[in-house]
Amino acid sequence: MFRPISTALLAISLAAPVQALGPDPGLTQRPGQVRTEFDLETATVADINRAIDRGALTSEQLVRLSLARIRAYEPKLHAIITLNPHALDEARALDAERRRKGRRSLLHGIPVLIKDNINTRDLPTTLGFYGLKGARAASDAAVVTRLRTAGAIILAKTNLSELASGPPMSSLGGQTRNPYNLAYSPAGSSNGTAVGIAAGYAPIGIATDTTGSARWPAATNGVVGMRPTMGLFSATGVQPNAVTLDTVGAMARSVADVALVTRILADGQLPAEPKLDPGALRGVRIGFPRAAFSGDDPEIDAVTARALETLRASGATVIDIELPDWLIHLSDSLQALLVQSESVPSLDAYLSASFPSPWPRSHAAILTMSEALTRAPVPGAFANPGRLGGYRWEAAALPFDDPLYVAARTDGRQFFRTSLLAILKRYNVSTIVYPTQTMRINRLAEGPVRNKRGLFGNFGPTLASIAGWPDITVPAGATPEGLPVGVSFLGPASSDGQVLSWAFAFEQQAHGLRQPAATPPLRGERFAY
Repeated sequence: MFRPISTALLAISLAAPVQALGPDPGLTQRPGQVRTEFDLETATVADINRAIDRGALTSEQLVRLSLARIRAYEPKLHAIITLNPHALDEARALDAERRRKGRRSLLHGIPVLIKDNINTRDLPTTLGFYGLKGARAASDAAVVTRLRTAGAIILAKTNLSELASGPPMSSLGGQTRNPYNLAYSPAGSSNGTAVGIAAGYAPIGIATDTTGSARWPAATNGVVGMRPTMGLFSATGVQPNAVTLDTVGAMARSVADVALVTRILADGQLPAEPKLDPGALRGVRIGFPRAAFSGDDPEIDAVTARALETLRASGATVIDIELPDWLIHLSDSLQALLVQSESVPSLDAYLSASFPSPWPRSHAAILTMSEALTRAPVPGAFANPGRLGGYRWEAAALPFDDPLYVAARTDGRQFFRTSLLAILKRYNVSTIVYPTQTMRINRLAEGPVRNKRGLFGNFGPTLASIAGWPDITVPAGATPEGLPVGVSFLGPASSDGQVLSWAFAFEQQAHGLRQPAATPPLRGERFAY
C-alpha cells in the first residue's frame, strides 16, 4: 500500500546511518592517480559513474544519500508525492548486476525523479489530484520503460501543478516551495521535479511540457531543462494536457546529463547527435529579441546582458533581432485555445485507458470532486481553488470539431512555424536566445503579474511549444534575492543536438549553477577518493 509522502517517509527505513563513503579497502590507488573530490549536490552522472567505477561509491549508498536528503528537506519543500519503497532493494540488485556484467548504460543504478502524471506500474500515478490517491496504471509509460531498461531507479513521483496546469500546488501534494527562497514560487507545472533536482534528491528528473513546464520551473529553480523537437519522445502512458503541444522533457543539473537522458528517451535516434564541445559557439550567429525580452525587470536584464557577453566571449556573434509583438501574442492566443479545447477530451481518454473504476475516469468527475473539496475538507487533501477555476474554464471549451479550434490546430500552428523560421532566415541566425522568464518569479502570497504588453514573464517558452521546436534553459545567474535566472536557446525542428551543444558551451563559461540556501549539504555527501 502506498501512502502520501508525509507518512511514506516514516515507512521507509532509514534507520541504518549513511555509511561513511570512500574507496573500497581493497582498491589500490594507481601510481600517479589524482585524488578526486565528490560532491553530491553538484555531481553529474559521469561523476557518479567515476566514483562507482573506482570503488568509492555504490548505487545503494547513492540511494541512501538521496533518501536522507528527502527526509531532511521534504517537510518544507513538498516536492515528492510518493517514494519508491523498493528503491534500496533495486539499487542493491543493480550493484550486483554491475559487478557481474558491467553497467547497462550510464544511467545504471542512477536514481531518477518522475513527474506524477507519467504512468508507473509499481507506483501510483495521481496527477496530484486527491481523488486519484493510490491509483495505479496497468503499465509503465514508454519513457519509463526506456529508463528501466537503461538501469535507472525510479526513486520517487514528484509533486506538480494539479493535472499539469494551474498554480504550483496540488490537492494531494500541497504547495511546492522554491528551495532558493521559500517565500517564492517554484513555478509550474513540473515544479516538484525541478525542486527535487535543485535540492539534490536525484541527479535526473523527467518532466512534461505543454507550454513551458520542462523549462520555466527548471529556470526558476536553477537547473537545466529541455523540451525536445515535438514527437522525439513517446507520449504513451503520459497524462495529456493538450495533445498537439505535449511532450516529455528532461531536467538535470548539467547540460551533459540532459543530453544523456535525451539520447536514451529517444532510443538513440536524435535527429543530430549532440557533440558537447566547449568551443561549439565559435562562429555561431545568435539572435536576441531585445525589444520583446527586455525592460520588464532590471535584475533579469542585468543577468541577460552578462549572458550575452559570455556568448560573445565564447566566439558567437550576437545580434539584435525583431520578434514582432503580433507573433508573440499569436503564440499566447494559440496556446490558450489549444489547451482549453484539448484538455477535456484528452483527459477523458487517458483516464478511461489508465484507471479502472472506482477512480475518477472523466474531467467532469474530477471537476465535481474538486468543487466538493472547496465546500468540505477531506483528510489528506488540500483545497486548490486556483485549479478549480481552470477546470471550469476547460469545461467551457470549444468542441473538437469547431472550425476555430481546427484552424488553430492546423493553419495557425503552421503559419506560426513558418513565420518564426522566416525570422531566422531574415537575420541569418541559427538560434534565438532569450531570458526564460523576463520578470522575477512571484512570491507565493502575491501571484504573478503581467508586463506592459499584457503578458506574464514566462511567455517566451510558448514559442517553442507552438512551433514544436527544441528549446533548453541553462542557469545564467541570480537576482539579489538569490532567485535563479535561466537563459534559453531555441532552435528549429530537429536541431536538438545543436541546441544541446550550444547550451553546453555556454554552461562551461557561465558557471551559473548555484546551491539552494534551504538545502545545505548533509554528512557523507562530500568526500575525496
